[in-house]
Amino acid sequence: MDEQVLINELLNPKTQRQAFEKMVQTYSERLYWIVRRLVLTHDNANDVLQNTFIKAWSRLSSFRGDAKLLTWLSRIALNESIDFLRKEQKAQVVSADEEMGVGAMLMADSYFDGEEVQAILQEAIAQLPEVQRTVFTLRYYEEMKYSEMSKLLDTSEGSLKASYHIAVKKISEYFHSRD
Repeated sequence: MDEQVLINELLNPKTQRQAFEKMVQTYSERLYWIVRRLVLTHDNANDVLQNTFIKAWSRLSSFRGDAKLLTWLSRIALNESIDFLRKEQKAQVVSADEEMGVGAMLMADSYFDGEEVQAILQEAIAQLPEVQRTVFTLRYYEEMKYSEMSKLLDTSEGSLKASYHIAVKKISEYFHSRD
């Protein structure tokens, strides 16, 4: 479907509900994986994704159309993911999942179909500061260009490149420390 047609339908009160359903169908999977790589577990990713679409619905009237629909939705999804991670960090409740580590938690997740090395990579990514984790996830998994990321995160390409480089270095050090 042509994005401009979808946007026009989203902004028209008569076609808004059906267009929103199309939008959810079109972008859910892509957004799910952006969120999942940040919040790690399937259940948390589904919760954040649901919040993303609730927020998108409530803010449809403020969508100006100067960005792609996916960029707008991705920004909402990233903000929701970061909010989720901050709330989780503030709670500072040590659960059994946290005690066993991110890698073990992922290996125990029935929705995780990766290998041990992927679980270790997720452990390393989880150790990164929030900004580096976000930049690494978008660049490595989503193969997002720095120019697009710059618009999404509202920061300079230079700082994004630096954050990515530092993240890669830290991840590499994490893997070497496990040898």
